Amino acid sequence: MNLPNRLSMARLFSVPVFMAFTYVENVYARVGALLIFVAAGITDLVDGYIARKRNLVTSLGIFLDPLADKLIITAAFILFVEIRDLHIPAWMVVAIVGREFLITGLRGVAATQGTLVSADEGGKFKTSVQNTAIITILVSLIITAALDTYWGITIDGLILRGGWRGDVALVVDWVPYWMVFAATAFSIVTGVSYLWRHRALLRERP
Repeated sequence: MNLPNRLSMARLFSVPVFMAFTYVENVYARVGALLIFVAAGITDLVDGYIARKRNLVTSLGIFLDPLADKLIITAAFILFVEIRDLHIPAWMVVAIVGREFLITGLRGVAATQGTLVSADEGGKFKTSVQNTAIITILVSLIITAALDTYWGITIDGLILRGGWRGDVALVVDWVPYWMVFAATAFSIVTGVSYLWRHRALLRERP
């Protein structure tokens, strides 16, 4: 197994650890989750660069690289629904994950017809929005965990106190919702655009 594929495998194996760290209501665990997610993003860039630079692109790598990316992003959003304080409705995550299944299915159909359907600029921007949302939410989880651990204060408690601290706490409380809303909107818009652009692939053939 070459180096890029090993990096992709490392990202795959990091997903359960990332999930465990994210779910634990502990400031250190959530800092760990953030570091794992950022490291996964960096290795994604590195393995792609190495594969292209050294001509190490393989069928296994083409399979593993997007799988690792989609798995950690999907795991993050599903976990965010489970963390009640984030106010993330399940329908948003269903839309995000459903979009990924649809596009993956479309690419599978294209492959059976001998056509390569690659990611477009909209899809890349969508991924950037998703990554930004996840990092922002992890930071907000670190802030809330730190407030509880070091000062014994909750976000809700700060909101009830009012004043500028309450205003800041209100922003921290609702930023995750709106970040996931933005990620959902971009997922739906780019997904519909992608399907429409490649609609010829979905027509029945004799």
